[in-house]
Amino acid sequence: MDIINLIYRDVTIIYITLGIVLLAASSSIVGSFFMFEKKSLVGDAIAHSMLPGLCLGFLFIGNKNPIYLISGAFITGFISMILIDFISSNSKLKIETSTSICLSIFFGMGILLLSITQNSGTANQAGLQHFLFGKAASLLMNDVINICILSSFIILCVILFFKEFRLITFDKVFAKTIGFPVKVLTFILNFLIILSITIGVQSVGVVLMSAMLITPAAGARFWTNNLYKMIFIAANFAIFSGIFGAFVSYTINQMPTGPCIVVFMSILAFFSFLFSPYKGIIKVFWKRYTYKIRIEKENILKFFYEVGINNKDFNHIISFKNIKTNFSFISNNKLQRRLNTLVKSGFLYYLGSKRWKLTESGKHMGAYILKLHCLWEAYLTKYLNIKPCHVHEDAESIEHILTPELEQELISLVGKEFPDSEFYDKNR
Repeated sequence: MDIINLIYRDVTIIYITLGIVLLAASSSIVGSFFMFEKKSLVGDAIAHSMLPGLCLGFLFIGNKNPIYLISGAFITGFISMILIDFISSNSKLKIETSTSICLSIFFGMGILLLSITQNSGTANQAGLQHFLFGKAASLLMNDVINICILSSFIILCVILFFKEFRLITFDKVFAKTIGFPVKVLTFILNFLIILSITIGVQSVGVVLMSAMLITPAAGARFWTNNLYKMIFIAANFAIFSGIFGAFVSYTINQMPTGPCIVVFMSILAFFSFLFSPYKGIIKVFWKRYTYKIRIEKENILKFFYEVGINNKDFNHIISFKNIKTNFSFISNNKLQRRLNTLVKSGFLYYLGSKRWKLTESGKHMGAYILKLHCLWEAYLTKYLNIKPCHVHEDAESIEHILTPELEQELISLVGKEFPDSEFYDKNR
């Protein structure tokens, strides 16, 4: 509480936090478009390429005038983007290779110029090293005002050109076909991206500024497929990270702002990667696991039904040993659990002494699964001209993912109607 009261008494901290929040929001918004264009590494190269521009701006004027520093950073960042596009377009090198080349060259030049500047003995050079990792405490009120103005300008431009940016991001050919000025719109979007990186190098640093562009968008991508919603979520991730990053940087001595903000962004991104109910890694693994279990249970039912066909008796009793012979790839414990689940679902009767037989519901389900298998075999043989001796394994893997719509389509092609389809859809 004492820290919070101290922050409220210090109006400068509130202004700085506001500037960082606007910077984070604007960067994440334009970074969403950059991520969908698969240019995440280009943003990293641009950020690193701004270091020599900062040093040249200082050497040119002899002091840390923000206008010259930002102008120099913007120019070298823009040159690096042009070089990346030029090298990748006019040579056999891919964009990843040209990005790595430009990043290494420009950042190496920046470190060299920074070392020369720091060893020059000029009193005004103190503080230039903060541009590597950022330091919000070094921001003056004029810097904060400039950040707020330029960030608001970026957000406003995205709002005005949102439809156009969305179109050229996902389908430039179609945009050009219907008469959109693709080159002009691409230039505006690139300009906004370079501008967002430029205004953030003082508070976040050239090393970590690319994370401000991509990390919130990457985390938000796991929550939705809608671009509007994704940008909104990314902006909120960035705002949250900006507030807490500025707070930690202010309360802990010698703690740079950039790493704090990026750490909070990374935490939110990794949380999204793992726990998102839409595309999270845990959700994906759980779906694969449950799908695998469903396939195993359906294959067991199909095996029971095939045994009944071969013996002409669907009340035929099957022992665990016979089941294990056909499902040797499943461990005994797993196989026992699958059989117990089928008993609880009403598809099998357990007769004791590790023996089972089909119930009436199990007969319906087993019949339908086998018919789906035959339907796929007929389709692969008739329309894909695959030899009958080669279609069994393919049909074995496809039969479990048949949707009702696809089933009707296959029935219309092959000409086989299966009466148990409604029962299968209800119990699968």
